[in-house]
Amino acid sequence: TNDPWSSWNVGKSGNWDNGNTVDSWATKPESAAGQRNSASNNWETATAFGHPQAYQGPAAADDDDWDDDWDDPKSTSPSYLGYKETEASEAGGVQRGNSRAAAMKLPLNKFPGFAKPGMEQYLLAKQLAKPKEKIPIIIGDYGPMWVYPTSTFDCVVADPKKGSKMYGLKSYIEYQLTCTNTNRSVNHRYKHFDWLYERLLVKFGLAIPIPSLPDKQVTGRFEEEFIKMRMERLQAWMTRMCRHPVVSESEVFQQFLNFRDEKEWKTGKRKAEKDETVGVLIFSTMEPEAPDLDMVEIEQKCDAVGRFTKAMDDGVKELLTVGQEHWKRCTGPLPKEYQKIGKALQSLALVFSTSGYQGESDLNGAITEAGKTYEEIASLVADQPKKDLHFLMETNHEYKGFLGCFPDIIGAHKGAIERVKESDKLVATSKITPQDKQNMVKRVSTMAYALQAEMNHFHSNRIYDYNSVIRLYLEQQAQFYETVRCSISVPFSWHMLCCCFHKKYSQYLIIFLYKPLPESRYLKNCKCKKKIKKTQRMS
Repeated sequence: TNDPWSSWNVGKSGNWDNGNTVDSWATKPESAAGQRNSASNNWETATAFGHPQAYQGPAAADDDDWDDDWDDPKSTSPSYLGYKETEASEAGGVQRGNSRAAAMKLPLNKFPGFAKPGMEQYLLAKQLAKPKEKIPIIIGDYGPMWVYPTSTFDCVVADPKKGSKMYGLKSYIEYQLTCTNTNRSVNHRYKHFDWLYERLLVKFGLAIPIPSLPDKQVTGRFEEEFIKMRMERLQAWMTRMCRHPVVSESEVFQQFLNFRDEKEWKTGKRKAEKDETVGVLIFSTMEPEAPDLDMVEIEQKCDAVGRFTKAMDDGVKELLTVGQEHWKRCTGPLPKEYQKIGKALQSLALVFSTSGYQGESDLNGAITEAGKTYEEIASLVADQPKKDLHFLMETNHEYKGFLGCFPDIIGAHKGAIERVKESDKLVATSKITPQDKQNMVKRVSTMAYALQAEMNHFHSNRIYDYNSVIRLYLEQQAQFYETVRCSISVPFSWHMLCCCFHKKYSQYLIIFLYKPLPESRYLKNCKCKKKIKKTQRMS
C-alpha cells in the first residue's frame, strides 16, 4: 500500500477494475513551436511585487464551509527540511508528499469519469459531448507534443502574512501570488492551494501527473523556518503548473490566479466544482493531428513509459535515501570528527610549547593555526548541504511526487487496452457493432497520443531541471573543496615557508607567490608578510 507502483502490473487484465480508481548537460527544453517555455528557475529567489490595491482574497465567511488548515494528526514535522519521511507515512501513506496513493483517496466516485463505468462511458459512447475546451496534440521533432502557448508566464509566491478570523480564534498564513504576465496579485491560503490541487487532480489526473502539494502539518505551522520551506515548495509547485501548456491554460487554473473580487472567486469556484469533463472524459477534449495508431504500437508505447517511470522512481528514491544519510552525517558526526582533530592538534602544539626549546615557536604556531582551521572546517561541512544538497534533494523530492502519479495514469491506459482486446468477444455476441470497436480503437489511440505528448513534456523538463540542479551541486561542491584546500594550505605551508625560509630562499618564494597572498588571519602576525609582498610586486 505504501508503494504506488504496487497497484500497477503490466501483465494483468485486472487493471481494468483498479487502473483508474486505485489508490549530457542539455539545453533548455523546447516547446512544440521550437521555443523554450521560459518559466523562471525554481531556485531563483522570489521577489515580492508591491500592489497596495491587490485583492486580498475571499472573505473569511467564504472559508467556513471549507476544511480548516489543521492537518491530519498523523502527519509530523518534516525532518531534514522534509527529506525524511516518518514511519507512519511510509506505512500508511498519510502524508501528501509520500505517494499518490494518499492523494487519490478522494471521494472520486462523485465525480463523473472517475467511477468504474467512466472508461466504458468514454470508449463505448455513441457520441461524445462536444466540450468547449479543445486540447490539440501535434507531431513535433520528438513525436506527439502539446501545443505550447506563444507567451509564457510564471507565478511568484511571496510575502507570507499571518491572518486571523473569528475574532482571532483562528489563525492562518496567506501568500501573495503575482503572475509575471499581468503583474496583478491575489492572496491565497494553503487550503486554497489544496482546493486547486484537488480540482486539477480530478480533471487531469488520468492524463497528466499532478504532483502533491507540500506536506500538511499540525504543530509549528507559524514557525519562520516552516513557513519559508512551505513557501519555497509552493513556489516550485506553482512554477511547475505554470510551465505545463495544458494545465496553465485551463480555466480553473487561470481563475485561481486572476479573479478580481470575492464574487468572481465564488462563481469560478462553483463552476469548477460542477465541471463534468473530468477523469477519463478529459481525453474527449484532445484532438491529435495524426493518424490512428494500431493496438500493438499503443501497447508497446504504454509499456515503455511504464518501465522508464518505474526505473526512474527507483533511482530517485535511492538518491533521496543516500542524500538523506549524507545530510545526517554532514550535520552530525562528521563536523564532530573535524572538531576532534582540531582540538587534538592544538593540544599537541600546547605540549610542544612546554619543551622550552626556542627554535620551535613557529612550528607550534602553525600547528595551533591548523587545529583552529579544522574547527572552522567543521562548521563549513555542517553548512554545506544547505548550499548544494538542498536543491538536489528538493528536485528529487518533487520528481518523486511526479513519478508517484504514473501508476494511475498507466493503469487507466492498460485498462482501456484490455477493454479493446475484449471487444472482439462483444462484437461476436452482437453486444457492440464493428463500428463501435473502431471508435474504441480510435479513442484509445487518442489516449496513447496524450501519453506520448505528456512524456515528451516530462523528458524535456527533466533534462532541463537535472541539468540545472546537478550543475549547481557540482559547482558548489567544487567551491567547497577549494575553500577547504585553501584553509588547510594556508596555516602550515604558507606560514612555514614565510617564517622559516624567507631569509635564505626568498628568491625561490617568487615561484610560489605568483598569485596574491590570501588575506587571512594566518598571515596577520607573519613578520615577513610585507617583505614577501614587496618581493612579489618586484617580480
